[in-house]
Amino acid sequence: MVTRTYDENTVIFFDTTLRDGEQSPGATLSSAEKLEIARQLSRLGVDVIEAGFPAASPDDLKAVQRVAREVGTEDGPTICGLARAVESDIRTCWEGVKDAKKPRIHTFLGTSPYHLRMLNISEEQALERIRNAVTLARSLCEDIEFSPMDAGRTDIEFLIKACATAVEAGATTLNIPDTVGYVIPSEWADKLEHLIAETPGAGPGSGVIWSVHCHNDLGMATANTLAAVKVGVRQVEVTINGIGERAGNTSLEEVAMTIQTRKPYYGLRTNIDSTQIMKTSRMVSNYMGMPVQPNKAIVGANAFAHESGIHQDGVLKDALNFEIMTPESVGLHQSKLVLGKHSGRHALKKRLEELGYQVEGDALNQVFARFKHLADTKKNVTDADLEALMTDEFSKPQEYFSLSDIQVVCGTMGMPTATIRMHNANGETFVQSAVGTGPVDASYRAVDTITKAPNMLIEYSVHSVTEGIDALGEVTVRIGLPNSPRTFGGYGADSDIVVASVKAYVAAVNRMIAGMGLGDIQPEGDAAVVGITTGTD
Repeated sequence: MVTRTYDENTVIFFDTTLRDGEQSPGATLSSAEKLEIARQLSRLGVDVIEAGFPAASPDDLKAVQRVAREVGTEDGPTICGLARAVESDIRTCWEGVKDAKKPRIHTFLGTSPYHLRMLNISEEQALERIRNAVTLARSLCEDIEFSPMDAGRTDIEFLIKACATAVEAGATTLNIPDTVGYVIPSEWADKLEHLIAETPGAGPGSGVIWSVHCHNDLGMATANTLAAVKVGVRQVEVTINGIGERAGNTSLEEVAMTIQTRKPYYGLRTNIDSTQIMKTSRMVSNYMGMPVQPNKAIVGANAFAHESGIHQDGVLKDALNFEIMTPESVGLHQSKLVLGKHSGRHALKKRLEELGYQVEGDALNQVFARFKHLADTKKNVTDADLEALMTDEFSKPQEYFSLSDIQVVCGTMGMPTATIRMHNANGETFVQSAVGTGPVDASYRAVDTITKAPNMLIEYSVHSVTEGIDALGEVTVRIGLPNSPRTFGGYGADSDIVVASVKAYVAAVNRMIAGMGLGDIQPEGDAAVVGITTGTD
């Protein structure tokens, strides 16, 4: 087992996109998608990847094990799993992370009055559970993190006792979560400063790392996290694009770029390769079917856009007039190698490598065919086009149904009609036509008739990847089950926006089928029938 060491001037980035981020409604990932995101997080330079909650389901356990084996290498990040302060959870968590070179068990217990009432335990019983859980975890693994859940609303004196108990039992990292996004920066800084100073065995020089995990319910997750860093916290728990439960978590890109941009103020460093931020953001957004708002800091479409005449004039004279960081610093750049319909495999492969994609053999042939098709419709293929093409190619969920062909008829005269040809997992072909209020609605109705998978369209978002009339279009959709809070996202990209829309919808339907644990697909007449059963999360 390899233990990574840190110095007091380095901020440790603990990324929980694959755990807390996946708990966002509709953000379900397959094990293959989790692995690809984990690999990209490793390239980004995160220090710890919380790969999942192994006890949540057999599939989650397998996904964590796969990340531990394939990403948790000796020179890679620490691979962490989450476990309640319950013996079975902790042992299952260890099974998930034990193959990593640097494994970590993260266990937690609610400590606020609200959570103690919810658990129906006293403070004394809570301390005993903490002691037992951390002791068991430490008997399995050297690197143990403990979180007193809802610490933001926990009495400071009891919080000190809880943290001291965890350290005495063997915890090496103390993570203080603002689970419900309740605190404000000045209050949070005071509480943490007192906690660090007064917790026995966890002060400066003890080797214990202090951490925070802030939620964004009041829109202050990043501010609270940075306030914590200023008073000595050296691990920040974050997610890409700030995704997570309810209003989300602290955004990795915001904290990383603040520390980098305001280095004279913080006097700290990180291991984050900021040039990988934009690629990671797009991958997570597209895999999870969760668009990034245009005005999102760092990674939003408008983050480096200027419309005001005064701003445009100032940027043209000197970018520093209105830009405190460069687009290139977060991975936004234009290709120096112009790709078009006459470009060959070698040029495409080289550009993809420059963008961080390693594609060989059959996979390269498959991407090259898609590239040629795109190049036939555009004069030049940009980096953004290639990013979208790669995401669309490799973010597909398990295909219970796949789109073959689509034809639509629409306009001001007549009724919009779509004809769809699809295949199911058994290799059977189905053709269906439908009429709708527009070409997308008609297409979706045809897909519904083929799949017979009842759902509700909750969200539909479309935007162009690049400028111009020949731009590649991206579509993300979110669908839900009748009488169920669960939602499922899908992503599609194509130069034809209706085709992109159908790709996204079919991807969401496939995720819904997989997410509900549905197995058999039975042909019936002119369409396939998929049985839908609802259950508890």
